[in-house]
Amino acid sequence: MSGTTPDPNDDVVLAGEYTLSLLPEEELAAFEVRLASEPELRRICAIWAEEFSGFADDVKPVTPTEDVLTRVEMRLFGESAPGRRAGLWQRFGLTGLAVAVLAVLLFVSSDFLDQGPVPPETPAYTAEIAAEDRSLVVEAAYDAENAELYVERLAGEAAEGRALELWLIAGENAPVSLGVLPQEDRTVFTVTPELQDTLPGGVLAISDEPEGGSPTGAPTGAVLATGPITGA
Repeated sequence: MSGTTPDPNDDVVLAGEYTLSLLPEEELAAFEVRLASEPELRRICAIWAEEFSGFADDVKPVTPTEDVLTRVEMRLFGESAPGRRAGLWQRFGLTGLAVAVLAVLLFVSSDFLDQGPVPPETPAYTAEIAAEDRSLVVEAAYDAENAELYVERLAGEAAEGRALELWLIAGENAPVSLGVLPQEDRTVFTVTPELQDTLPGGVLAISDEPEGGSPTGAPTGAVLATGPITGA
């Protein structure tokens, strides 16, 4: 180990190659060791998988001139391009428009790594928290390994000057706040150790609260949506 901090862009490219099964055997083994201990790397791979799922649907192959790939790599990697090992572009055979699209996706648009949380691949529990008229619909998935509850709002939003607060109701226990839903559609809440065992058979609920959440530690406004927690 050199002790230097890896370039995040290199991890993005490696994750793309891993997702496409393009890594050489020795690099694959090393990458999978990192995957086991680096949640951020797993998140990048999940983003790649989502991006690649329909990437080539509407892209027609175009044969570029000989210097197109060279110019693209020089733009992306500078003087290191000539000595760089065959990478994602060459081994996937991307050409023309596909190269340009992927290049923009990776290195021009900062949105690639800013898409927000990614749902767990194998959630231990899930829930759909929905209003009766489905004016508010929120999906939840619990990642037991990291004790994180992934939440995605599919429909609805807080009223002006109000907030949506998520609650866990376990049996006859009083509701416990998991947090206020942000303006973004996706978020993750950390589930404390004392609450983790109460998830099975519990209910998730969303109430209408003042900005910043309930001032009392209990729901003060209308309960807008509920949903049982079930095994995935």
